[in-house]
Amino acid sequence: MSEFRQTMHEILELTPRSGTAPRLAQCVLLATIMVTVVTILASSNAEVSAFGGEVLSWVVRAGLVIFAIELGFRVWLFDAGMKGHGERQHQVWGRLRYLVRLPNLLDLLAIMPLIPGVEINLVVFRTFRMIRVLRFTPFGGAVESLGSAFYTERRALIGVFIMLMVVLVVASTMVFVAERDAQPEAFASIPHAMWWGLATLTTVGYGDVTPITPLGRLMGGFVTIIGVGMFALPAAILASGYTREFRRRGFVETWDLVAEVPLFSDLPAARIADLAAMLKPRVVPSGEIVVRKGEHADSMYFIVSGALEVELDPNPAILNPGDFFGEIALIEHGDRVATVVALELTRLLVLDAQDLARFLNSNPELRQTVTRVAVERQAALGGNWPGS
Repeated sequence: MSEFRQTMHEILELTPRSGTAPRLAQCVLLATIMVTVVTILASSNAEVSAFGGEVLSWVVRAGLVIFAIELGFRVWLFDAGMKGHGERQHQVWGRLRYLVRLPNLLDLLAIMPLIPGVEINLVVFRTFRMIRVLRFTPFGGAVESLGSAFYTERRALIGVFIMLMVVLVVASTMVFVAERDAQPEAFASIPHAMWWGLATLTTVGYGDVTPITPLGRLMGGFVTIIGVGMFALPAAILASGYTREFRRRGFVETWDLVAEVPLFSDLPAARIADLAAMLKPRVVPSGEIVVRKGEHADSMYFIVSGALEVELDPNPAILNPGDFFGEIALIEHGDRVATVVALELTRLLVLDAQDLARFLNSNPELRQTVTRVAVERQAALGGNWPGS
């Protein structure tokens, strides 16, 4: 992949990077989405539209142009992953399949008014761009976890839906029998009674259909109670599935980060799983102080990506991906003797002191490695090492 393609990929996929261009492009996309949505909301008001409708229209069109450019880059950057004979044909079909994915299809529908001759009002699809805002926040994974929870619990949810339909039909039939003579117009048939049954099961009220006979009212109270339980059941299923999926996603992400640290590369899978449950990921922006000289040491750090500078006199030391620091202060129960600053956007894994002691006690070989590195650092730098 060329440098330009790589840069565009990092911008659009929000790959962690400290460069100014990706950050600026992300801010432009986020601002465009927000401005476009706010403009669409404002233009729906008749008074606002009459006062500045032309300006609002041009703002929306400018936003659609930016969306079209972004979508074009996404399709161009998509790699179908097909090699060998017919590679170009496979890439074309791969890009077409990518384009018809639901988020991209909504984007395509949103920008259709830019095509000459297309007069369809697709304002609803434009507001769907608001979903893209989640990509710029830490909550994008939460939405994906919710979608995964729906898929994982689909059998249970389908079962609940079938039970709900059975209860709806039975309740509607019974209230039809109870009310058809007293209210022949409102309960003219079982399908008519099903509207009452649906409104009652969802506990939104009776609406314009209300039982008046004693038996009908008794049925109404009974169905209302059942409705509370029937709708609480899928909510509980989704809540359980969502929590489990969100925790699994966080565990997998931490596992991947742990596997990238050379110190843990030779650990068996069971040990990595134990460590992944202890480690906490942390992202440090450029210029932020990670540890400060003289403060109490309560954790050890592992560098996944980025670079850090250890402020040592006379020559600072640079820490790169795969390095770790903070171990000496924890082993010797001392304070930090140097300040460590991020030189660029850096991803760290943080291990608390108690977890470190427990993990090293259960892994003698790893303890020897950490101790050996700590001794070498003290000897090489005269005892001045971060956290160290």
